[in-house]
Amino acid sequence: MRATVIHFEAMNYPEISPIIFSIGNFSVRWYSLMYVLGFASAWYLLRRRAGRTDGARLFVNWHKDDVEDLIFFAALGVIIGGRVGYVFFYGFEQFIASPLYLFMIHKGGMSFHGGLIGVIAAMAYFAKTRGRHWMDVTDFIVPATPLGLFFGRIGNFINGELWGKPTDVPWGIIYNGQKLHPSQLYEALLEGLVLFVMLWIYSARTRPRMAVSGLFLLGYGTFRFIIEFVRVPDADKGYLFLGWVTMGQILSAPMILAGALMLIVAYRSRVIGGEVAGQA
Repeated sequence: MRATVIHFEAMNYPEISPIIFSIGNFSVRWYSLMYVLGFASAWYLLRRRAGRTDGARLFVNWHKDDVEDLIFFAALGVIIGGRVGYVFFYGFEQFIASPLYLFMIHKGGMSFHGGLIGVIAAMAYFAKTRGRHWMDVTDFIVPATPLGLFFGRIGNFINGELWGKPTDVPWGIIYNGQKLHPSQLYEALLEGLVLFVMLWIYSARTRPRMAVSGLFLLGYGTFRFIIEFVRVPDADKGYLFLGWVTMGQILSAPMILAGALMLIVAYRSRVIGGEVAGQA
């Protein structure tokens, strides 16, 4: 009996237009739609969990109406933090040359790590105004976050940006005459779908306060750090140390350490969250 050999043929990049449709000077872009889908999926998933008594204790004191406000603050944190973070981490020279560069969103440029800082600040403000513990808020929202990352990376793929290095792997994609790692799709798979499944299952039961948030930081940081080995660094940054360390790895390393530390502290303290000020 002869063994069956499966041959893969490299796929050509489909050259998708970044614009879905235009009406006059108004254009709707795929990348913008991906943001909408990310926030919409988080809204739907969190509303399903809010108020449930058959799972983790964290869900009980959340009402469906709380989710709308939570998503609104998170969206502000993502957009403002993402843009400011990109300018600070990757486009500071352009900002110094022209401060208005900060507002040139139409030219692209959003940073996950900047968006994360923005969301952390927004969640801290939300928690303070609602009498909740900050970590209870982040533990509640982070399981729904990876789907937003999934849609965002699909948007990067549609835009034809953030490609990986040249490769000979069977699943490489031919772009501009080169066979490249589709690093956007790697990130969509690992930082998006795999991390979502991990967090959604893990958070379905009562966990110590900040354990869910810690797992998110550890998981995302690890996946991003690994994928950076096959992703082409930003042209204006290149490799920063040792001929292989990228800005993405420098920003992800503290996430890995912080996530691991948070998990250790959470399971040592074993404090169960979910309470709201004035409620028992």
